Amino acid sequence: MNESNTNPNGLQASKIKLTQTVQKGGCAAKVAAYELREILAKVRFPEAPPELSVSASTFDDAAIYDVRKFLEKGKTSLVQTLDFFTPIVDSPHLFGAIAAANALSDVYAMGGDPLTAMGILAFPMATLETSIAVEVLQGACDILQNAQVPLVGGHSIDDDTLKFGLSVTGIVDPTKVWSNAGAQPGDQLILTKSLGTGTLMAGLKRQEFSEEDLQEAFMSMTQLNRVKPDLKDQVTAIHAATDITGFGLAGHGMQMAKASGVSFQFFLNQLPVMTRVWEALEKGFLTKAHRTNFEYTQKNSRFEQVSELQKKILFDPQTSGGLLLSVAADQAQNVVDKLKKNFPSTRIIGEVLSKKQEDLIWVP
Repeated sequence: MNESNTNPNGLQASKIKLTQTVQKGGCAAKVAAYELREILAKVRFPEAPPELSVSASTFDDAAIYDVRKFLEKGKTSLVQTLDFFTPIVDSPHLFGAIAAANALSDVYAMGGDPLTAMGILAFPMATLETSIAVEVLQGACDILQNAQVPLVGGHSIDDDTLKFGLSVTGIVDPTKVWSNAGAQPGDQLILTKSLGTGTLMAGLKRQEFSEEDLQEAFMSMTQLNRVKPDLKDQVTAIHAATDITGFGLAGHGMQMAKASGVSFQFFLNQLPVMTRVWEALEKGFLTKAHRTNFEYTQKNSRFEQVSELQKKILFDPQTSGGLLLSVAADQAQNVVDKLKKNFPSTRIIGEVLSKKQEDLIWVP
C-alpha cells in the first residue's frame, strides 16, 4: 500500500469517492436564490461608505472599493484574514455578533483598520427556520456597523450544520505593522481581556450554565479589539501583538515567542480570569482543544509551582479573546492605563526574556 495516499484511518485516497461524502456538491450546494434574497431582505446592513462603488445590494459578482484615499495617507499594505466556526452560544444574534468580532480581531491585531467584510454562511435549510439565518447575519451586521465596516458580499451553502464567519480586508501603514515577531527582551506582556470563554461555553453546551449566567463572557466576546484609538502616542511602544483565540494563551504565546526568537515568562497570579471560570474548570467543563493545546505547548513550557487546575486556564481555547501585546517596559504602565478605560481587564501578565531553553515559563 502506498502510505502517501493513505489517510489516518487507513483508507486509500484513490478509494474515497468524495461525491459520496456529501449530499450536495459544488455550486449546486448554494442556498436557493429566492430563499437567499428573502433572508437578506430582512437584514439591516451596515452603512456603505462612498468608496464602495459596487456593493452586495445588486448581487454583482464582486464588490468594488476605491482605496485611493488610503494610499494618499501612506496606508499601502492590505491586511487579509478569514475566520468562521460552528455555534458557540444558543442565541443566533449573539452567535453572529461573536463571529464578526472574532474575525475583525485579526486585522486589529496586526495594527490595521478593517475596510470590508464578506460573509461565509453554511446553513441547514431542511432543519432550521430561515429566521435564524436572518438573526445570525443581523448580529454580525450590528458589530460591523459599530466597526464602520460594510458587508460587501459573501457566499452561502445549504449544509448539514450551521457555520458562520467573515473574510475581512483591512489596510495598514507598512511602517506601523504589528506582527507576532517583534517582541524584545525587557518588554512587558499585556493582555487586554479576561480568560475563560472555552470552559464557560463548554458549561453552556452541557446546559450547566444559562446564557444569563455568562453575560460577562458575552460582553467580552462581542467587544471589538480596536485598541489603537486608545493608545495614540503609545502605538510605537507596541513591539509585537497577537490575539488570543483557539490555541489559548499558551498556544498563541508560544507562537509569538518563537516568531520573535525570545522566551516569555508569565505570572499566573496576574492573569485576568472571568467569573465562574475556576468553578467550571473544577467541574471538568473542558473541550478537545484543552487537550490539543496542552499537547502543542507542553514540550516548550516550564512550570514552576503551577497547580493542575491553573494549567487548564493556560490551554483554555478563547473565542474572540483579547490582544497579547509586547510593550516597551518604560511605556507599559502608560499603555495599561490608557486601555483600562475601554478594556478594564487589561493588565501586565508577564515579561519577555532573552531566549531560554523553553519558549514559555510559568511562575506564580
